[in-house]
Parts: sequence; C-alpha cells; structure tokens
Amino acid sequence: MKYSVNIILLSSFLFFLSNSSIAQEIPKYDYLEVIVIQKANNSGRVKRIKVQEQKSLVGKQITIKQLEQLEGSSDLLNYMNTGNWEFVDRQSIVSEENDPVWMSYIFRKRK
Repeated sequence: MKYSVNIILLSSFLFFLSNSSIAQEIPKYDYLEVIVIQKANNSGRVKRIKVQEQKSLVGKQITIKQLEQLEGSSDLLNYMNTGNWEFVDRQSIVSEENDPVWMSYIFRKRK
C-alpha cells in the first residue's frame, strides 16, 4: 500500500514538473528608427527622410538609399509594410512655429 502511494505521488510530481517547465519563448525583434523631416505650415509635406546606419539593417532587403528616396510618410509606411516591418511608434519634435517638424518613426521586425 505504501509503495503504491509513493509511486502515485512520484508520478504526479513528475507530471506537474514537466508541465510547469515548458516556458513561452520571448520574441526577439530588430528595431529601426527613421527620421522624417516635414516642412512647417505646408500641410505636412515631407522635406526629407533620413536614416542612420543601424545594426537592424544588416542583411535585410531594405537599404538606407531606398528609404531616403521615398517621397512621403504614407510611402514610407507602405514600403515598410511590404518588408514585414511593423509600425510601433511615432514622436514629433517642433522647436518653433516656422521650423521644420522632425518626426521619429519606430519600426520592428521579428528576428
């Protein structure tokens, strides 16, 4: 009797231990920042798109040259979407009324 109780307890312990040891993997992402400079008081017309060298661009299909040749923010979002980059955040910086607006777009792609 004691032997069968020990076997049952041991097998149930091992069963619960094996279920709890399976952990969910944390997804890893590459992040990319794209700076969009817009003219002030000109209905958001893009003046320039600027991208600095970043580790997340190494070995990817998109290049800095291709990104900087885009003409608008909608073109940028469509282009990044076709490359499976997910839009995460946008922040803008305005210093004075007639100065250009600097906008930082953050994208991520699963590694």
